[in-house]
Parts: sequence; structure tokens; C-alpha cells
Amino acid sequence: MMLLTSPSMAVRSSLEEMLDNLRRKEEQIPADIPPALPSRPTSRARLPSSRRLVSAVVKVSGEMVKRKADVVDGDGVTSEVVGERMRRNSFGSSKRKVTADQSPYGGGGGGGGGDVEERESRGCGGGGGGVEVTSTSDCNGDENNSAGVVEWDDNIDYFIKKKLRVWCRLSSGRWELGRILSTSGNESRVHLASENIVKVSTTELLPANPDILDGVEDLIQLSYLNEPSVLSNLHYRYSCDQIYSKAGPVLIAINPFKALPLHGINYIADYRPKFADTPHVYATADTAYDKMMRDGVNQSIIISGESGAGKTETAKLAMQYLAIRGGGGDGVEHEVLQTNCILESFGNAKTLRNDNSSRFGKLIEIHFRVTGKMCGASIQTFLLEKSRVVQLAPGERSYHVFYQLCSGAPSRLRDKLNIRMASEYNYLNQSKCLMIDGIDDALNFQKLQEALHAARISEEDQESMFTVLTAVLWLGNISFQIIDNENHVEVAADEALTAAARLMGCSEQDLMMALSTRKIQAGKDTIAKRLTIQQATDTRDALAKFIYARLFDWLVEQINKSLEVGKWRTGRSISILDIYGFESFQRNSFEQFCINYANERLQQHFNRHLFKLEQEDYEADGIDWTKVDFKDNQECLNLFEKKPVGLLSLLDEESNFPKATDRTFANKLEQHLSSNSCFNGRRDGEFGISHYAGQVCYDTSGFLEKNRDPLHSESLRLLLSCNCALLQLFASKMPDHSEKVVGPKSQCAVDGKKQSVATKFKHQLYKLMQQLEKTTPHFIRCIKPNSMQQPGVYEKDLVLQQLRCCGVLEVVRIARCGYPNRITHQEFAQRYGFLISDKNVSHDPLSLSVVVLQQFNILPEMYQVGYTKLYFRTGQIGALEETRKRVLQSVAGFQKCYRGYKARSQFGELKARVSILQSFIRGEDARRKYASLLKNQRALLQNDKNKHKHRRSASKALHELEKAIIQVQSVVRGWLARKHLADLQSLEGSNLKSDDEQEKAIIQVEQMKDVAPEETQVPHIVVEELERRIEQAEGSLVLKEEENATLRTQLQEYETRWSEYDTKMRSMEDMWKKQVASLQMSLAAAKKSLASENAAGQPERRESSPSPVSDDSDDNSLMGPRTPGDATPIKYSNGIHEAREANGGGLNPVNHLAKEFEQQRYIFDEDARNLVDIRSVQSTPGTNSYEELRKLKLRFEVWKREYKNRLRETKTSLQKLARGNNTGKSRRRWWGKLSGKKH
Repeated sequence: MMLLTSPSMAVRSSLEEMLDNLRRKEEQIPADIPPALPSRPTSRARLPSSRRLVSAVVKVSGEMVKRKADVVDGDGVTSEVVGERMRRNSFGSSKRKVTADQSPYGGGGGGGGGDVEERESRGCGGGGGGVEVTSTSDCNGDENNSAGVVEWDDNIDYFIKKKLRVWCRLSSGRWELGRILSTSGNESRVHLASENIVKVSTTELLPANPDILDGVEDLIQLSYLNEPSVLSNLHYRYSCDQIYSKAGPVLIAINPFKALPLHGINYIADYRPKFADTPHVYATADTAYDKMMRDGVNQSIIISGESGAGKTETAKLAMQYLAIRGGGGDGVEHEVLQTNCILESFGNAKTLRNDNSSRFGKLIEIHFRVTGKMCGASIQTFLLEKSRVVQLAPGERSYHVFYQLCSGAPSRLRDKLNIRMASEYNYLNQSKCLMIDGIDDALNFQKLQEALHAARISEEDQESMFTVLTAVLWLGNISFQIIDNENHVEVAADEALTAAARLMGCSEQDLMMALSTRKIQAGKDTIAKRLTIQQATDTRDALAKFIYARLFDWLVEQINKSLEVGKWRTGRSISILDIYGFESFQRNSFEQFCINYANERLQQHFNRHLFKLEQEDYEADGIDWTKVDFKDNQECLNLFEKKPVGLLSLLDEESNFPKATDRTFANKLEQHLSSNSCFNGRRDGEFGISHYAGQVCYDTSGFLEKNRDPLHSESLRLLLSCNCALLQLFASKMPDHSEKVVGPKSQCAVDGKKQSVATKFKHQLYKLMQQLEKTTPHFIRCIKPNSMQQPGVYEKDLVLQQLRCCGVLEVVRIARCGYPNRITHQEFAQRYGFLISDKNVSHDPLSLSVVVLQQFNILPEMYQVGYTKLYFRTGQIGALEETRKRVLQSVAGFQKCYRGYKARSQFGELKARVSILQSFIRGEDARRKYASLLKNQRALLQNDKNKHKHRRSASKALHELEKAIIQVQSVVRGWLARKHLADLQSLEGSNLKSDDEQEKAIIQVEQMKDVAPEETQVPHIVVEELERRIEQAEGSLVLKEEENATLRTQLQEYETRWSEYDTKMRSMEDMWKKQVASLQMSLAAAKKSLASENAAGQPERRESSPSPVSDDSDDNSLMGPRTPGDATPIKYSNGIHEAREANGGGLNPVNHLAKEFEQQRYIFDEDARNLVDIRSVQSTPGTNSYEELRKLKLRFEVWKREYKNRLRETKTSLQKLARGNNTGKSRRRWWGKLSGKKH
């Protein structure tokens, strides 16, 4: 507020100067020109209408007032919104005063318009502003607010005349669309859409939005904000499987209870460019990611809603998108996603309202590198519902992991740990619900094991974990036997005791003593006191709850270690909060008390960021703003947290008294908190709290015991003595594990020193809120459409209750009227100041910012100037960013051209300089090379001279050497000749001696024959060599035999194939012979017929010339074997003239055909015979013979066709000749008949 009281400051003076400039500019506008903006009261900050403005006279409250009209509808009728107030049991309703001729659609938030064409021209009636909230209900939800009455008297006639739709609330409380037929006093007759006509009070009517606004993505676009309009819009989108909608900055997600094609990797890849304009959980995650990368500020996605609304699945989808968007390829994103499977198995369970309800809260903080790639994560958990391990309501289940272990454990693990079916464990079968429809626990156990491997939890640790889980189940089967009248018990020695002791790694006796006795210190003596049946049962259950809770914490620690191995923090992160939803059952205990307290704290965080901080920022910066009231739950939070008489303080105080009971706790609450408006005292140990989501009644039974969460020293010592490493670890982390605590009194004293469950949870929430306050929040409100968890069912009352709790209307209203985009003067001037073309503008940040806004025609109603910041309505910063982007692109283009020109110029100069430098260097190199060549040439000449001298001396030396060699050779050869002569002479003398020695050798051999074989000794090496050679010979023989057998087999195959070929050739030979015989017969018949005709037509020629038949017969006699020399080709003749010349002028062309036939027959016979001879000569048949046979057959077929053609031509020629010689005579068509027979 110092800025308000410091007019001398530069910022303040600049603001005043800017405002004065704006006023002077407005005064210069001519009076007869309509103003560019509608005139509004200075205390309103409403969006301007986008329609044309005219001056009109509007009648308000019976007075004629001249003013600028806000809206002109299609008929030229004007209207103006005077005010709007909330009415009872609704988000809000309009309080309007409109003349009978005016359309109520002209006002309202953003206008709706009376005509569809007009609404379409404005973009579906969107817009904002015009909504003014003057009151709201208090914490108790007072419904007796007389100021919430809507005045319809002045505009009821217009609704009747224009037949406009209205929402009518029936006596059942249900809203239905209709049209007003008539009105009488405060009652109206309404024709409903169901064709019924009802009479209702005008206070039960609300204006409805036009049809064109059905199913808008953002509730801001609705012309009228009221309960039925919001419900109808969400219902319309839900029926079209559009489960996501926007309420300003808040995403509304309705649980579809079925799979929809709106998620997955493919959907992200296809629709990622559309996320900016479409409501979707991916769009929210994308916005958080972009802001983190752009601003360098940590982000948070806060998901809230009641149990069964889909918070867990929504959180998983957000994590899925971030893993894909920030995937670094090193597998971190896969590890992060796999943690969901582990935490769901150990922390989720089936309740009456949700088959996969989270029974703990978690905050997953995902860390990113500077490049935007995911580098790790950390998980925080809050308030696991330990009581679910030992106690279940009918129809509910314990944690999923127990059922998965019983159904999917492999046989090896099942036999080793003695795992039974879930129906055999008391902790699981007490609710009579062991399965969930459509869920395969065995398959989920396999997925759990895969996720544990992904989290780098070793096989040994997994087996230890499953051992502890099985031990917890067997603990629940331990029973007690009453041994006296005081209900003292001892543990039954049965299978459950044996199995639990073996799995825990302790003796059965130690386990029995820890569960059934309590040690008390009496002086120096220690007395063991037996427990009653209830005390023993509580001790057993406390031990089971402690083990499971510590196992859950240990598992989270292992996951965090896995996700942090090799990772590093960069200060950039996105946190996803998934915490249990608001709960209200028939019986609400300590767990619901803590859960609802956490939801109150989250609701306060929501209110703070969307309402309190927003409006406080407006007021502190001095902008024109009308405050929007909202339902604040601070009073309810004070009820929980106030000291020393808050709920939590009183609960801790009672828990520290050993003799305190649940009834005394309820009485103390009634005594100290009865004056609080959110507290309702009840009888029988119950009390009620008015939460933001409604009234909840709590039963104090078990409050003190659950808040103390005791674990007796005997149980702690038992765990420390166990052989199981995990159990020892769990016990060693207890702060008082080393103290010797005996007796109930001492135990309570130690428990009093220990922090209670409620206080610990309160501190966790404080820490959580502090962490979230350091981030930029993004809110997702999950809505449960029906209590039956069925797809396609939309219960309006249930949805309405959740929307009221979320404060959806207030969020939309403040988003309409507010300024979501804000930036400091310095940042704005630095970012957009370069867009100004005038260089004479002051460099003061505020003045420079105002000039930028004026130059780009940003309407005054689209922004406000604060003391330190500029506030913009939706879309204005986007327009400036687009302009800035275009300018920067243009500048970059100019810079590119200039830099290119400069680079080319520099390159040309550099090239010229390089050319000069190269010329000098090349000249120097050329001179150096020339000198070197000249030197080498001189050296070569000198070498030639030296070589000539050496050549002469070498020739002389060679000549002398040759002489010496010849001399040596002559000497050596003489010596060799003399030596050879001497050897011949000595050989003649030695021959005589050799004859005598030979006779002696024969005598020795004869003597050796008489020696015994045993005395003959053969060297061992020789024997081995002989054996080796024999083996080699035998091996070679075997190989040769095998090769011989193979060759014989191949020979048989070849002979078989050749026999087949021989058979085919013989069949072809027979076929040819038949065809040749047939042709011969045909030819003979033709000759005979021709001879008879010639004899009848020319008897004189028959006497003087030889008969052609005789010639034919001679030719026929020649048929038979011929030599190859007879196969001389003849000249074919097809014409009549050629036939005459061939026969000495006679008409007999058939002879030529007959001779050709004989020649070709002989040729084909010879070819076939040659093939047979070649086959008989070849030792191994092959495929060549068959190929030659095929070619021969083809050649025969070709000749046969040609021969037939010539026969037809000859027939035609003979017929013409006969027709000329035998005019007037009948002719026999012998050839045709013959051809017909042949064919």
C-alpha cells in the first residue's frame, strides 16, 4: 500500500501522466461519432460487447434515461444488464431489468443474442464479462437469502413474445427446458419440452442459452451461467464422449467408466498440435511443461475430486504425456511409469464407491534437465490407511497385492512360502468380496513383478517382500483360546502359528508370548500378565498393520533410490498430486476425518490461487476491479487447526491421557467447539462438520486408539529378534526400539512422547503446501458422473453437488472478468519496446508500454495499468506475441540478407587477396623447382660420364674373369677324368672279392633259417608303422566302397531315367509312323482320283503320254531305305505354271508334293534312328537326348502345318484347271470329301 501513498514516485507520476493523455484523447473524439467502446460505470471491469453500439432510450424502473446501449439484437431492440446476483441453490442467476420490447439475451455475460445469425457472426456467443456477484452463501450454505429473487416482471412479455427458452425448476428439484406461455402475478405457465404444462413461480425460472452454445468446450463461452446451463452443457459433452471441459483455468474431467480413443501414444502424436485449443489432460500437462521450460519455474498439477472420480487414472495420463514429451532415451520415463503399477498394488483397494480407490496420498515430483529431458523423480506418500489390512467393510477388499499374490504366485514361491487361496485368510475373506469384475489378479501379479524389476528391486528383495506379505496374512489366521473366567487367552498352536513364525523367522513360543502376554515391572521383578481376548486381538492386528505400513514405506524408499541413481537435479520439476478424494459414508471414522481434512487444505490452496491471490493482486496494484465473492473454507480449517481448542489439538490432548475414552473425547469436542459454525455436536459419541463439500457425521469410536497407533514393546522386541532382515530393519527404525517398556501405563507414556498420527499428518500437509506454493499450479477437477460406476449414466444431482464443491461458477466468473495475463512495466517495455517506430519516445518503461499499446490499437477495455504491472484479458498478449514474432522474423530476414551480402563482399576481397598471395607463392615454388631440376640435370650428366667409365672397366674385368673361369674348368675336368679312370680300375679288382663274399652270405642265410622264430626280433617302431599303414588302407578301402555304392546308386537312377526316355522315344516313333502311313494313304487316294479325272477329260493325252499314276507308282516303289545322298532337297512349286514345267508341260502338281513327302519322311526317320543309335552308344543317359527329341518333334509339327497349306493351295489350283477344261460337266469334289474324312 506504500505505492498508494507515494505520489512523488516516478512510477506514480508516469501513471497519472498516462491517464491524463487517455482522457485528452477521448475528449477529442467528435460527439456525433459513436464511441469506440461502450460507456460503463467506472467500478465495473467487464469485457466489451463485440456488436455495434447505438444511442437508445432505455426504460429502467419507470424512468427514461438517455444512455449508450450495450447490445443491439437482430430486430434493433436494445437491452442492458443492470446487475446479477446469486440465488439460492444455484451457481448464480441474473438480476435484470429489461423493457417489454427488449431481449434479455442482449445482456449477460458475453451476450447470447436473439438471432442465430447474429450469434454465429460473433463466434457462438462467446465473450466474457457482464457478470456481477454481490453476495453468496455462507459456510453453512444458508438458503434463506431473500436477495436471491430474480425479477421477471419487466421482461416476461418479451420471453412470451419471442418464445425464448427458459430453465424451469420443478417441484422435484429437477430442471427442465421450456417456454413461457403466460404469466399471472408471480406465477407463470410454462410449456415444457416434455409437452407438459406446469405452473411455477417466476423465481424458479432461469434464462437458457441458445442452441448454438450447446457443448461449448469452455464454460466461459456460455451466455448465462447458472446451474442448469452448466449441467446441460457438461451432459451434452459427456453424451458425445467428450469428457474434458474447461472452466477458465481449471480442467473438468468426467470419469467415463470405459475406454475411449482419447489417450495413448498414437493420440499424442496425432493431436499434439491441437492441445493448445482443446481441453484435455494432455493439454494441461503440455502447458505445465512449456511454462517450466519458458519461465524456469517449477510447476504442479493438482488433481482433486471425490472417490471414484478418476483421479488416479488422470494422474497416470499426465505422467504418460510428460514421459513422452520429456523422454530422454535412457529408460527413466519407463521407470517412472512403472511406479504406478507398484503403488497401485500396495496402496489401492476396492471400496464401495471405487474399484481402484487410492488409500494413500502421493506427490510425484518429476525432474527434468535443462534440455527438457526427464532425468529422475521422487515420490512422497501420505497417510496410508493401515486399518484396511485387518478390517474390511462388507463388499470391499484389502490392498490389491494380497489377492494378486494368492492368485498369481508361481508354484515354486507358493510351495516355499505356503501361500493359500485368498478365501483361506481371515483378513481377506471377512468382507465376502474376493474378486473384481473384469480384473485378473494373476495377470496383474505378473505386471507387478515386471514393474519391480524395472524399479531395480532384486529377486532376493522381492522374495523377502512376498515373505513378509504372507506372514501378515498368516498372522490374521492366528486364533486365541480363553483359559479362565476373566477372558484371558493363550495362542492356539495350529498351522497359522507355525506358518507365521517360520515366515517371520522367530520361534513359535516367542510369537505366542508376544501376542498373549504383557510384561509388567514390579519393583525388581518382571511379571508376565496374560491379555484378554480383545487385547490379544488388538495386539495381533497392531503388529500386522505395523509390518505392512513399514513395508510400504520401505518400498517407496527403494523406488526413490532407483529413480535417483545416476540422476541429477536441475531445479526444474513438475509435481503431480494425487490424493484421496472427499469421503462421506454411513459410518465415518478416523480415516475419513484425516482424508477430509486434507481435502479442506487442498480446497484452501485452490481458493487461494484462483480467488484470493488473484483479487489481492488486483487490489494491491490499484486496478479497477469489483471483487467476486466465493465460498471460503477458512473457518472449517480453523476448526481443525486452531490452538489450543482445535479438533487436532483436542484429539492429541485426549490421546495423551491413559484413561481417556472415545466418549470423553466427544464430550470435550462438544464443550469447546459448540460455538463454531462449522461444528455440529451430536449424541452417542458422534459429531458433525460442515465441510466445503457438505455435512459429514463422524463416529468417535476408535479415534484415540488410531491416533495413538500403539505398538507394544513385546512386539517390537519380537521383530528385533526375527531372522527376517526386513522385519529387523522395520523395528530398528522405531525411535524407542531400545527402550525397555513394560506395562500398559509405561507404554502409554512412551506413546505420548511419540508424535500422534493426526499431528504427523498435519505436518506432512504443511510441508506439502509449502512445496506447492513454490510452484505454478494447474488444477484438474475430476467429476464422478454416477454412483453406480456405469458408463453413459449421468446423475445430475451428484454432478451438481460436486460442481458446487469445486466452485466452478466462481472460477468461470472470475476468469471472465479477470485479467489472466500480467507483466511488469519493465518486462513489457523490454519485450515489446522495439516494435515502436518512433525513436523520440520516452525511455520510461510505463510510457513506452502505453505507446506500444496505442500503436497496436489494444482497446482500453482489454487491459488495465497497475502500479507495477500491466493486466491483459485473454488473447491480448497472444496478439502482441504474434506481432513480435512477425517482426522478429522480418528482422531475421533482413539480417540474413545483409549478412549474406557482407559475407559475399568479404569473400570477394579475400579471394582477390588469396589470388595475389597464391601467385607469389606459386612463383617462388616454380623458381625453387627450376633450380632443383637444373641441379638434378647436372648430376645426371655427371653420372652418365661416370657410368661410361665404369662400363669400360667392367667389360675389361669381365673378360679377365671369363679367362680365369675357363682355366679353372679345364683343370677340374682333367682331375675328374683321371679320378674316374682310377675308379674303373679299382672296380675290376673288387669284383673278384665280391663273388667270394656272396657265397659266404648265402651260407649265413641258410643258417638263419634254422634259427627259431621266437629268437627273431622285429623292432617295435616298425610294427607300429605297419599297423598304422594297415589302418589307413582299411579306411581308404571303406571310403572307396562307400563311393562305389554311391556311384552304383546313381547309375541305377540314370538307367531308370534312360529307360523312361527310351519308352517315350519309341512311342513318338510309333506315332510318326502312323502319321506317315496316314499321309501316304491320303496321297495315294489323291493320285488315283486325279488320274481318273484326267482320263475322263483328256483321253487323247492318256494315249500319247505316260500316266501320272504310273509315275506315282514308280515314286511309290522308291519308298524305302535310301542313302543320305538321295536326300537332295527339291525346289518347291506352288503355282500352276511351275507345275506344268515340272511335268514336261503336263498338269500334275501332286507328283511334287509326293516327292517332298517322301524326302521329308526319310529325313525324319533318319533323325529318329540317329537319336536311338546315340542313346545306345552313350554310357550314361542325359537330358540332351530328350531335348533333341523335343526339337525334332517341334520341327515335324512345323513341316506338317506347311505341308497342309500347300495341299490346300494345290487343291484350289487343280479345281480351277479342271473347271477350265471341263466346262458344263459335273465335277466330283473328291478333295473336299477326302479332307472331310481326314479331319
